[in-house]
Amino acid sequence: MSRDETNEPKQHPALETVIVTRTRDLGDGFHVRRALPSAQRRMVGPFIFLDQMGPAVFRSGQGLDVRPHPHIGLATVTYLFEGEILHRDSLGVVQHIRPGEVNWMTAGRGIVHSERTGPEVRAAGGGLFGIQAWVALPKQHEETAPAFIHHAADTLPFLEGEGVRMRLIAGALHGKRSPVQTLSDMFYADVALEACAGLVLRAEYEERALYLAEGTVEIDGTTFSPGELLVFRPGSEIALQASEPARMVLLGGEPMDGPRHIFWNFVSSSKERLEEAKADWKAGRFAPVPQETEFIPLPEDPPPVRYP
Repeated sequence: MSRDETNEPKQHPALETVIVTRTRDLGDGFHVRRALPSAQRRMVGPFIFLDQMGPAVFRSGQGLDVRPHPHIGLATVTYLFEGEILHRDSLGVVQHIRPGEVNWMTAGRGIVHSERTGPEVRAAGGGLFGIQAWVALPKQHEETAPAFIHHAADTLPFLEGEGVRMRLIAGALHGKRSPVQTLSDMFYADVALEACAGLVLRAEYEERALYLAEGTVEIDGTTFSPGELLVFRPGSEIALQASEPARMVLLGGEPMDGPRHIFWNFVSSSKERLEEAKADWKAGRFAPVPQETEFIPLPEDPPPVRYP
């Protein structure tokens, strides 16, 4: 991002804030960047968590191994640019996810899942690069029944032209609507821009943001870099132009119906509900993932949410 003589980010009239993430190594060369929640912004529309996974390259025999863990009060959205993940959950679902596809898991009153590199991909080795998001559920749906839905890439709206490729992951944008069923008014899109290509983000929602995964983009002459989450002011029309080939996600929606509390993998409008979920996981009252014996224990004294 362009900076002034004090090395501080330049203020931009269309921007509410810019969240600059830092890379964290989780081991075996696997890196993540956490954009939400942050000290500057807790949520954008219903989005309460946003992680960039990778890019990483696993050697033969290596891979991702996220053991079974629980969620409540949210929907997880896994979307890959590269690689493959094998999802298993307590509903008995076993599903591979590949680039351009959507795994939408509604936790509701409680679900458990694991995310791993499948045996064939693990044996061969390969890359992994994508976005993991959590969408908070409206209060009236926080205790809904858990569910899992997979959407193939060719079922999602895809727009292409003038150096722009956009796949609408969820919600509605630019006159298109994704078949992914959501419980709140929102949008989520994967956008790739060729060098010098441009895109206009209209003011269709009150809360909007752009997370830049690769390349650089300019807004009115100000340059932004990979790993930055740009949160836009309500009502402003945003004209983006890629300085070089760029990959990003656009996300947002209408404001949530009140604040949300987070503890570990749990999200709720009620602190008491978080305590209940903690006790249930510790006592083994969540349904297990079939054919999985490992699990991630409840943190006894978890650190506070670490902001990048």
